[in-house]
Amino acid sequence: MAAPTCAAVRAMRKHFALHGLMVTILSLAAISAAQIPGVTSAEVKIGSCSALDGPARQLGFETVLGATAYFDYINDQGGVNGRKLKLTSHDDGYDPEKAPACFAQLKKDDIFSAAFFVGTPTAAKYVPLAESDKIPLVGLFTGAPFLTQPTKRYVFSVRASYNDETREQVDGLWKAGIRKIGVIYQDDAFGNAVLEGVKIALQKHGAAPAGLGKFVRNTLDVSKAIEDVHGANPQAVIFASPYAPAAQILKQTHAQSWRPIFLTVSFVGTEALIKAAGSDAEGVVITQVVPPYDRTELPTVKLYRDSISKYMSSTQPSFVSLEGFVDALVVADGLRKAGADLTREKFVDALESLHDVDIGLGQDAKLMFSAHHHQGLDHVYPTVIQNGKPQVITNWQAVVKH
Repeated sequence: MAAPTCAAVRAMRKHFALHGLMVTILSLAAISAAQIPGVTSAEVKIGSCSALDGPARQLGFETVLGATAYFDYINDQGGVNGRKLKLTSHDDGYDPEKAPACFAQLKKDDIFSAAFFVGTPTAAKYVPLAESDKIPLVGLFTGAPFLTQPTKRYVFSVRASYNDETREQVDGLWKAGIRKIGVIYQDDAFGNAVLEGVKIALQKHGAAPAGLGKFVRNTLDVSKAIEDVHGANPQAVIFASPYAPAAQILKQTHAQSWRPIFLTVSFVGTEALIKAAGSDAEGVVITQVVPPYDRTELPTVKLYRDSISKYMSSTQPSFVSLEGFVDALVVADGLRKAGADLTREKFVDALESLHDVDIGLGQDAKLMFSAHHHQGLDHVYPTVIQNGKPQVITNWQAVVKH
């Protein structure tokens, strides 16, 4: 057998060198992929901290339920880019003191992204943690402006803000001739965010709140707050609280034969309030940040109804679980657009590219993310409780007379 020529030897050496280089590159890529938290070839892990116990537990339960229903649906379709979406949920009791430990647990769980959090006082703890650790946080059940003002790279709020909600409430009351508006608020970041929104909305009309009362979070001790506001004799009262203290406010004021127009923001949990307050919930105005769940002509609302019927058959629809469902849809859309070679930075970039996107909620509710704008939606749907059900308000004058 003839000895190989010099040219053949050089070619062989070049071949093996290139082969070795390719092996090295592929090995490094595999190691890099393995180091991306919460991502394998089969799944992406998403983590949630929310109120699953305590007086606001229904809000956390409904949020996670809606998100889980969408993940179940999308996983039945094969997942996102070939990966199933796995949600891990933990309880923080709607208590900001428990927030750091809950977030630390999510990191131990090796999540890719955080999502479906509940509450303003807890969000005030989670937002800086997410930014510091560069962990995307998408979809929070709170409309506090600090989430998106200023824009934070790793924090995305899908819903309208409390400023959007309170502006809708005050402007509606003003059109109906109501000028004296009081506020009963939870004495924390949530209550203060709503109060500030009311003040901003009233300033536009050259006015200020007529009576203020506050109460302690996670309690039903609302008597002093009611007394402080009642003394100013407002025509309408906006209250900022979850459903349990909200029901207590309604029951106590009605027992005193005091019946101003009561209004509240979406965080109250509409269906939970109706259940807790019973007939005392009649006439309460609640602004919503997702469309009514009977609007099944909207593709995402229909998909939500079909999904909870299939995957959560023992539950009833609610505004809170619909919001969780929509948040999960946005998470999945961001993951899909980020591509199969998934990283957290690509996920953030993908979310920021979801601008003027139809997500099946109607032309008034297109997703409007960008590199400098991380609040996805701003549309508000005012409703009033009539005969135990939320009805969309089309005439504020009729609500006032009612």
